[in-house]
Amino acid sequence: MDQHVPVTDGTTEAVADTGTTPRRRWIARGLGATALVAVGAAVGFGLWNRSALDAQATTARNETRDARPLVRTVVVTAVQGPKVDELPGTTSPFASATVFARATGYVATRNVDIGSHVKAGDVLAVIAAPDLDQQLAQAQAQLAQSTATLAQDRANQRLADVTNQRTTKLVAQGWATKEQGDTDSSNQQATTAAVAAAQASITAQQADVSRLEQLTGFEKVVAPFDGVVSSRNFDVGTLTTADSSTGTSLLSIVQTNTLRIQIFVPQEDYFALKDGEDAAVTVPQLPGRVFHGRVARTAGALQPGTRTLLAEVDVDNADGALTAGLYCIVKLDIPRASPVIVLPSQAVIFDEHGLSAAVDHDGTVQLRHLDVLADNGSSLDIRAGLNEGDQVILNPPVNVVDGMRVQAQAQPAAGTAKTS
Repeated sequence: MDQHVPVTDGTTEAVADTGTTPRRRWIARGLGATALVAVGAAVGFGLWNRSALDAQATTARNETRDARPLVRTVVVTAVQGPKVDELPGTTSPFASATVFARATGYVATRNVDIGSHVKAGDVLAVIAAPDLDQQLAQAQAQLAQSTATLAQDRANQRLADVTNQRTTKLVAQGWATKEQGDTDSSNQQATTAAVAAAQASITAQQADVSRLEQLTGFEKVVAPFDGVVSSRNFDVGTLTTADSSTGTSLLSIVQTNTLRIQIFVPQEDYFALKDGEDAAVTVPQLPGRVFHGRVARTAGALQPGTRTLLAEVDVDNADGALTAGLYCIVKLDIPRASPVIVLPSQAVIFDEHGLSAAVDHDGTVQLRHLDVLADNGSSLDIRAGLNEGDQVILNPPVNVVDGMRVQAQAQPAAGTAKTS
């Protein structure tokens, strides 16, 4: 069939119909439908895939929410007994002294050596000081001379007294001149003054003799107390000097039948510690042995830098099993003012809110803020925040929160903690 199409002059021209236009339209419609189906399929697949992913995420969140991690718990108890403090210390001699020479001379005799046991008053060494001996002999001779002079002055004083009394009577009776009376009176006063001067000289010389006798007494170096010679710095022939600033150090003596141990008690135990408290002392090199002592004295004031109290423990060492300078551990039983909860340090949570602990309450976590009385290292004394019988989680998960569900595995009850 022919088709007529318009031309420029307003007439129409017949065109032969070949049948291609309907075919193109059919192809176009098919391609459009196919594209629509593909787009719809893609959108449907995307919606299905997103729904599946949302379902998986929801399932994961529910599983995470409903998950119950396995945790270890321990039942805490209230401790009423004394707190055991284990404090490091060093044994020291009860008394120690460095003996200096008080006489200038040469050592003539040495009677002791390092390790010698001595008694108070034992002669340790003898110093030969001939100059000092001569000074003493001279002072004694001068004292004897002054004593004789005093006797002579007293005789002259008695004669002057008698003469003055006689002349006074003769002057009153007119048998002696007044001039003679004045002369005898002045003579009597002069002899009295001479006696007083002689007495004062004797007193001074007696003091000098006493001083020299004491110095010559120092020629014998004696032990000030019972003890052991711990060092010796001289030998026979050593020149000694008695100068107060450059004097010769001869030896040192320590008294070890009783030992002192200095320890530093924490501030939280200051008010409970009393003089006379028993102490148990152990030395690592003597396993199985416990040496008993007592708190003999305390400083009475805390050290500002460490907030600790200096205390001294006296230990009986009559058998000589210990010596000065040993490292030791002193155990003290410190009475508690009130019961406390002892919490293992591995149960403590530290965050921006401070210290807390996770308590398992019927499978649900309860976070409790802690009021700590004392930190003992491996454990803490809790004043408030926990109750006796609470099941506290050990090493709680890092994501632990209040209300979290957990599955508990109980551990033995927490016992009394010790300090180090």
